[in-house]
Amino acid sequence: MPILNEIRFDNLRGDLFGGVTAAIIALPMALAFGVASGAGPAAGLYGAVLVGLFAALFGGTPTLISEPTGPMTVVMTAIIANLIAANPEQGMAMAFTVVMLAGIFQMIFGALKLGHYVTMMPYTVISGFMTGIGVILIILQLGPFLGHATPPGGVIGTIEALPALIADIQPAETALAVFTFGLIVLFPKSLRRLLPPQLLALVLGTLVSVILLANADIRQIGEIPTGLPALQMPVFTALQWQLMVIDAAVLAVLGSIDALLTSVIAESMTRKEHSSNKELFGQGMGNLASGLFGGIPGAGATMGTVVNIQTGGRSALSGLTRALLLLVVVLWAAPLTSHIPLAVLAGIALKVGFDIIDWSFLRRAHRVSSKAAMIMYGVIALTVFVDLITAVALGVFVANVLTIERMVRLQSRSVKTIRHPDASDDLTRDEQTLLEQAKGRILVFALGGPLIFGVAKAISRQHAVLPDHEVLIMDFTEVPTLGVSSSLALEKMILEDLEERIPVFVVGADGEVMQRLQTLGLIDTLPADHVVSTRQAALEAATRLLESGPQANGAGNLPVGRVAAA
Repeated sequence: MPILNEIRFDNLRGDLFGGVTAAIIALPMALAFGVASGAGPAAGLYGAVLVGLFAALFGGTPTLISEPTGPMTVVMTAIIANLIAANPEQGMAMAFTVVMLAGIFQMIFGALKLGHYVTMMPYTVISGFMTGIGVILIILQLGPFLGHATPPGGVIGTIEALPALIADIQPAETALAVFTFGLIVLFPKSLRRLLPPQLLALVLGTLVSVILLANADIRQIGEIPTGLPALQMPVFTALQWQLMVIDAAVLAVLGSIDALLTSVIAESMTRKEHSSNKELFGQGMGNLASGLFGGIPGAGATMGTVVNIQTGGRSALSGLTRALLLLVVVLWAAPLTSHIPLAVLAGIALKVGFDIIDWSFLRRAHRVSSKAAMIMYGVIALTVFVDLITAVALGVFVANVLTIERMVRLQSRSVKTIRHPDASDDLTRDEQTLLEQAKGRILVFALGGPLIFGVAKAISRQHAVLPDHEVLIMDFTEVPTLGVSSSLALEKMILEDLEERIPVFVVGADGEVMQRLQTLGLIDTLPADHVVSTRQAALEAATRLLESGPQANGAGNLPVGRVAAA
């Protein structure tokens, strides 16, 4: 596998145009997310440059655009607030260390080839936590939207301070924020490919504040230092190291999910397969570099990726072009952004919050499944009012328990006992004839589908009411996999019959199922001719055994246990 991402020069015009367009969109978003996170606009720009550059160089999705995103910003905001509250002097440096750790975690995920598993999460949980993140972003922007700094205390603090914020509303800044939000919402869709509404809102909002509201007290970004950012050395404290590691793991998992879901979108648009594990490595490199130079974390950005592809981007050259253009802004053009009003950035971030919310599923979740709707609403509430990792962990746990319960219910129907020819529609005519001749003395214990741990209960229940029989046939023909719990329940059934000198036949066991039975030692307890490939062969052998009368049957004697009353 090549180290670098796919960089081609046969689509030079398309890749350059895609990169330029993505950079134009990235500039206002990077500034808005930097301010929203609490790290400042410069940190947003550094994150956009470094995450985008390294992910484009070392990632596994050629057209993916990586930069600070709404979900990553929301988590970073909480991390910065918590660490500064715990350690005012070194809190910000510790927050950047968390970003570095998150990058290292992502690189480890890629090295362990976990890319395939990162996105194996129920849609209800993904929808719930994305919607919750959108709600958090909206709530946190209410302060700046109304002309104030974001109140301390996160979501709860903002909600509690909302009456005071409204009572002391700053009309000029709120008007700018409303103007920005309305312009983005009402901008014609037909023109969005020609001119990003976020950039237009940024420029017009700034001009309005400078020209028409020159006498008003409008809060602005202020001058961003030009030149390369200073290196941020990792900072740990004994009291906060555990919290930092947990925060880094949350950032890493969220960033991985965000990036790989966007990679799937890019793959569907370009019909070009991506490498999940390589992408995780590239994302990790980007976040590690961003943290080292004081940037906020990032991930694959859906908006930038889609625009990049729609405007011609086909290789990682587009992502490199975008990163280099933003680097020019950081090195030489940063002073031009000093007059941008914070209210304009709040309007842009507020619109991002509304876009993150999964409105489509919210409208119809209750019609799709009431249980799915409850999981989604629960994840939303936990995300907003508790924390993201609790929301995802509980959401996945509940969703998996419900899925397992449904699978077990379906699989339990395939666990059945057959003694008479009319007991199953799956029997061939020859098998029906053999069962009819046996007159109920042969018992076929039929199994089907993957026997996961939940099916063990159904097996034990059937075992408890097992009818009298003189020969037991265990039919594994339709079983592709055999879990530990189910195999132990079957082992108990087989060994009990063997102890009572009831012959046991094993049918159709191969591959993983045969390996499991051999590991348990069950195959070694049976005569070689009692392990057969077809149910008919087992019925024929069992019939011959019954007809032979009181002779050796492989276990040594005539079956004496569980003899039919007849």
